[in-house]
Amino acid sequence: MLPSVIMRPKELLTKIKTALIPLYGEREAGNITSLILETKYELSTLQILDNQELKNYSEADFDLLLERLKNNEPVQHVLGEAEFYDLKFRVNSEVLIPRPETEELVHLIIKKHKNQRPLKILDIGTGTGCIAISLAKNLPQSEVFALDVSREALEIAKQNAKINSAKIQFSVLDILQNNLEDLPDFDVIVSNPPYIPNQEAQKMAQNVLDFEPSLALFVPDTDYLIFYRRIAELAIQKLNKKGALYFEIHEDFGDETLELVKKIGFPNADLYQDLNDRDRMIWASLL
Repeated sequence: MLPSVIMRPKELLTKIKTALIPLYGEREAGNITSLILETKYELSTLQILDNQELKNYSEADFDLLLERLKNNEPVQHVLGEAEFYDLKFRVNSEVLIPRPETEELVHLIIKKHKNQRPLKILDIGTGTGCIAISLAKNLPQSEVFALDVSREALEIAKQNAKINSAKIQFSVLDILQNNLEDLPDFDVIVSNPPYIPNQEAQKMAQNVLDFEPSLALFVPDTDYLIFYRRIAELAIQKLNKKGALYFEIHEDFGDETLELVKKIGFPNADLYQDLNDRDRMIWASLL
C-alpha cells in the first residue's frame, strides 16, 4: 500500500501554478489556480494562510485534474461548475460556459424591470439556464419560460434550476422552424443566440472549439444575423404592448443588428456597451 501524501494549501497553490504557467501565462494560471483551490478544495484565503494539512487531497485525483487542464479542457468543465451572477451552474460540453458579458445583459434587464411586477419572461436559447435562472432569482415575482433546441442542454438547465431553487418552465423548440403560438405573451424576451460566423472559427481558442458546442456558437457566413431576425420577428407577435426585447450581440455587428431590429418593427432600440466599451447588448421596445 502506497503511503498517503501530505499536502498543504501553500504547497498545492505553488504546484498548480508551476504546472499551468507555461500553458496559460502567469495571470491566467493564477486565476485558474484560485478557482481550483476555492471550488475543488473548498479553501478560503484564511485557510490557505493557515496552511493546515489538507484532508481531501488525492494525488491520483490531482494528477488527473492537471492532465485535463494541460489538454486545454476549460477549468469550468474540469470542476463541473461555473459561477454566474453570484449563482453556481453545472456545465459540460453540451452547454456554453456562462460569460461575464452575459452577466451584464442580465444586470441590464434587472435594472430596467426591478420595479415592474409581475413579469412574464422568455429566454430563447437558454443553454445552462443562466439567464433565465438569474432573472427568476432576482425578479422573484416573475414567471419565466426558457427554450432550447438541444435536449441535452435543457437537461443541464433543469438541473441548474433545481440547484438554485428557481421555477422555470422549459421547452425544447427550434425557433428557426417553429412559432411560439403555444406560449403566452411576454413582458420580456431575451436571447443570447449563436452569432459567430463560421469563418471566425480559425481565430478562436482551441479550448472553445474542442469543448464547447458549435451549435450554440456558429452561424452561416452568408446570414450571420439569422437568429436576430427570426427572434425579432417572433417578438413582434409575442411581446405585450409595453414589452421589451433584449439581445447579446457580436461586438463587430452592433450597428447592423440595431438597424435590423428597428427595420423589423421596433422603433425604439438602443445599443449598449459592455465594461470593455464593446458593443454587446441591444434593448428594443415596441413603444
